[in-house]
Amino acid sequence: MNKYHLIISFFLLVHICIDAQSRYPGQQQDKMTIQDKIPMKAYAFDLNDIRLLDSPFKENMERESQWILSLDVKRILHSFRTNAGIYDGNEGGYFVIKKLGGWESLDCELRGHSTGHILSGLALLYASTGNEIYRVKADSIVKGLAEVQEVLNEDGYLSAFPQQLINRNISGQPVWAPWYTLHKLFAGLIDQYLYCNDTTALGIAKKMAGWAYRKLQQVTPDEHIKMIRNEFGGINDAFYNLYAVTGNSEDKWLAEFFYHGEVLDPLLKQEDILPGKHANTYIPKLIGLTRDYELEGNSPYKTITEFFWQTVVDHHTYCTGSNSDKEKFFTADDISHHLTGYTGESCNVYNMLKLTRHLFCIDAEEKYAEYYEKALYNHILGQQDPATGMIAYFLPMLPGAHKVYSTPDSSFWCCVGTGFENQAKYGEAIYYHSDNGLYVNLFIPSELTWKEKGIHIKEETRFPENGNILLTLSAEKPVVMPLYIRYPEWATSRVVLKVNGKEMRVKEKSGSYIIIDRKWSNQDKVEISFLMSLHFVQANDNPNIAAIAYGPIILAGEMGSEDMIKPAPFSNPKLYNDYYTYNYRVPKDITNELALDRNKIGDYIVRSKSNNLTFKVLNQGIILKPLYEIHHERYIVYWNLK
Repeated sequence: MNKYHLIISFFLLVHICIDAQSRYPGQQQDKMTIQDKIPMKAYAFDLNDIRLLDSPFKENMERESQWILSLDVKRILHSFRTNAGIYDGNEGGYFVIKKLGGWESLDCELRGHSTGHILSGLALLYASTGNEIYRVKADSIVKGLAEVQEVLNEDGYLSAFPQQLINRNISGQPVWAPWYTLHKLFAGLIDQYLYCNDTTALGIAKKMAGWAYRKLQQVTPDEHIKMIRNEFGGINDAFYNLYAVTGNSEDKWLAEFFYHGEVLDPLLKQEDILPGKHANTYIPKLIGLTRDYELEGNSPYKTITEFFWQTVVDHHTYCTGSNSDKEKFFTADDISHHLTGYTGESCNVYNMLKLTRHLFCIDAEEKYAEYYEKALYNHILGQQDPATGMIAYFLPMLPGAHKVYSTPDSSFWCCVGTGFENQAKYGEAIYYHSDNGLYVNLFIPSELTWKEKGIHIKEETRFPENGNILLTLSAEKPVVMPLYIRYPEWATSRVVLKVNGKEMRVKEKSGSYIIIDRKWSNQDKVEISFLMSLHFVQANDNPNIAAIAYGPIILAGEMGSEDMIKPAPFSNPKLYNDYYTYNYRVPKDITNELALDRNKIGDYIVRSKSNNLTFKVLNQGIILKPLYEIHHERYIVYWNLK
């Protein structure tokens, strides 16, 4: 241990270094050398234990898989091979590789970040479907990266950009987030090992970590303070996950090195210092802290993470579960002043869902599942364009705005990268288990195989078209266990519960779990019916500004497509970074004023058909649909109630 290591260790103790959280709460334990120290109240199932049935979620996953499979491996690896000086031409000597554009172009300092996301996406698709095509494609990418790492011959370093970008970061010079980019690569390689059993991927990650340890051992305390002010994504999370796999103390040191006390310590004092902070820089730091808490049991990290989560959800979050304006947190409880075209960065929701999933595993509180459902349906599900499979960077709250999508090979924004993962892992938060019981958190058509218990659960539902859910249990032999069915906070009216056709009394209240503890036999059936209703979701600073929801589903007003850019925005490479100044050209006659008696919403808004979620505002003729269904059209989410 050198002098700096001692200094930084003391620094971390004094400043209560916070645990980083991972994708794997309770998962993949057979591949973990270091087990979680804290007892979890709930554990996630491996994705390969869950299969989606027909639903919009499965449709999204299938579209995303077509896109990710269409990306040629040579194009994905081109910037890495270029950095290593490896020739990328055809046999005749002519250069033929069509370079990727946008944030993957050779003049972008984030180049290579999408490769990590693609590795994760392919691993998640393989786990979610069992289809070998995803593992085979990922294996080709991993082998290419192994070759690049060997040819570079830089002590294990691997990236699509030269180490000089790392050196600039260490010296405090301007540079666009090199550790953020490396985090994506580490995460993708670890996912390949955990989900696809790719030991080559793990070997690459180990060599990269060895390089990082030796590199960062030389960083002075002053350099450390400057360098971690630069966005580093969830690199601490990745190093904690690698440590859990390898048991190598150097990996743990790396994770602790990225503790950012300047922005994390105030959270321990219950101080909301979020306004003005770049949200997607901030949230992953807490994911890392939670992972540390799981592995090491450092209780202050749990305090910090819980305060952060509650603060974001209660004071900085839109009705959709998204947050931020132009990627930054704004003043607490100020939603109505931030209804712009640049709200709700998709990466923020991706990271909030990761954080939420870990917090649920720690405490199994219904509020975490409630938030997860809200953000999943109202943001992530509608992030993808069903016509093309492309991804929206923002979810605009500006009345009359519309979603703006990426391009197949010339955008590669951060939200494209997280989108490759979002659309591949819908199964991960439907079910959880305790040592003995099973949680049903989301109402998504799916099947679960709980191998250890010898049971199979089939969940059938048309939710959110209605609140009816049917669970069918198949068991090799009778099993005694509690079944915890989420009783959502939005289900304020009477719930009907039947077991094998017999109605059961429900004593629990909404915002908790219905507990059915019994001996389960083969083909036992549980029917649940939640009554869904229309209601307003007020802005947290103005009761006269509100969204309309049906159960947990945000309904938006269709405003037509007048004066929208066609073909799709961002078809011109010069506009790839125009998401901050994009002109939505909202027609002047679009207004978000709604004239109705808010206490009699059912008299003014009626459902058009019983088999879909189309509603009509009778006195104004406005059509309302789920926000996740509205594409290539202007919409209104928040209304000015008159």
